[in-house]
Amino acid sequence: MSKLETREFEELLRKLDREHRLDAGEWKCLLEAEGKETRSQAAEMAKKRSAEQFGNRIYIRGLVEISSYCKNNCLYCGIRRDNGQASRYRLTEEEILSCAGEGYRLGFRTFVLQGGEDGYYTDERLCGVLEELKRRFPDCAVTLSLGERVRESYERLFAAGADRYLLRHETADKTHYGQLHPPEMSWNNRMRCLEDLKEIGYQVGCGFMVGSPGQTAECLVKDMMFLQEFRPHMVGIGPFVPHHDTPFAKEPGGTVNQTLYLLSLIRILLPQVLLPATTALGTIDPMGREKGILAGANVLMPNLSPADVRGKYELYDNKLCTGDEAAESLRILRERIGQIGYDLTVDRGDSPMAE
Repeated sequence: MSKLETREFEELLRKLDREHRLDAGEWKCLLEAEGKETRSQAAEMAKKRSAEQFGNRIYIRGLVEISSYCKNNCLYCGIRRDNGQASRYRLTEEEILSCAGEGYRLGFRTFVLQGGEDGYYTDERLCGVLEELKRRFPDCAVTLSLGERVRESYERLFAAGADRYLLRHETADKTHYGQLHPPEMSWNNRMRCLEDLKEIGYQVGCGFMVGSPGQTAECLVKDMMFLQEFRPHMVGIGPFVPHHDTPFAKEPGGTVNQTLYLLSLIRILLPQVLLPATTALGTIDPMGREKGILAGANVLMPNLSPADVRGKYELYDNKLCTGDEAAESLRILRERIGQIGYDLTVDRGDSPMAE
């Protein structure tokens, strides 16, 4: 960048840091300024803001992938309904509780139950699991990531003990949403779900794929504007990684660098947000999660699912499901994070925004 451009970039970054909001034109300038130097500057500021809120602590969540069945047909997803090659499974209530028990022994104090939109998991079944999780592990938080449901369902699950809900908005651009999803899925309904969850009292997470097919700079501007207005407690972003059995199999994937830049900007925008360094980031770069933390992320989600099903929950190609990603390798993960100056912490790790 020229000196003038550098000064303008630094002024925009300082304004974001000071006011925690930009207008659409300012966001566009900031997003289009991505480069080696600007990524570095944004990361340094993001690391400072993360350290002010969380010190050098990295929160861990125990991920339990409860089902690879899904009624939806999202064009990017490996467990989409029409993928006849996908291996399908469901965990029983006792299997879910067993995974949580092993996680508790390892030190996890937040469990994330994630799965496709599987009608098998009725409110009654899920409420039973939630109530038993809270009975066995009363000091733990439970996060659900089970897609779109009606408000009454969200209310029942909250009353049964769910603390948090992750539901990626995928894109804040309505037209782009239609490019990623089949006609029967509605952007308006996705937004309705997020509003319902927040009103009910959940700590709410949203997010999007970086570099998804059809994504433009204008789409990302809308995503950042949405985050600054909605103010979620958590934001999950990761690079788009194609899956070979989807309509997007031949599409180019998202990049590490753009993902890192966006992580930094999100941390500056929302200093208290819980911000994962995602599995997708670690999938396309062996040091992706460490790089994510150095860009401002403060959450990791190792896998607590039974070893024999981890490879079946294949949202995208080459997904990490063994080695350091497995919860049994927590010691290795702790060492890797320690090498960049951070500590894994075992508490619930609520966002200060929830207090």
